[in-house]
Amino acid sequence: MTLTARVRAVFARLELIPMSLMLLLMRVGVGMVFFKAGLLKYNSWEFTILLFRDEYKVPLLAPELAARMAMVQELTLPILLFIGLGTRLATLPLFGMLLVIQTLVYPNAWADHLFWASALLIILSRGPGVFSLDHLIARRFSGRP
Repeated sequence: MTLTARVRAVFARLELIPMSLMLLLMRVGVGMVFFKAGLLKYNSWEFTILLFRDEYKVPLLAPELAARMAMVQELTLPILLFIGLGTRLATLPLFGMLLVIQTLVYPNAWADHLFWASALLIILSRGPGVFSLDHLIARRFSGRP
């Protein structure tokens, strides 16, 4: 077998990896990034307020309100991603947060934000996959066994 044939065989096997497995990994991976940030905010609340006041400086919102909104979203939306419930809708506020962080807070962290946004975009455009409550609910109401 030639080297080209071996490489093609490896690629063919890789293409057998189910998209639903990749979607699950993306949901968990990007969800963990946000969930850990939410836990950090919760566990260091006074420091979080200082960060939002002195470093993040989100316009139009009081630092306390912006911090609370971010923390609540970071602790709830990832759970929806993890279990695959309302998955596509859950990606939208996370996109919004990424946009705010990228444009107003850390504009030089575009590589990380692009990676997270790519995972969210795949989840938004393809759905959560079969390893999700969304899939079970859709299956239940479609009349399929």
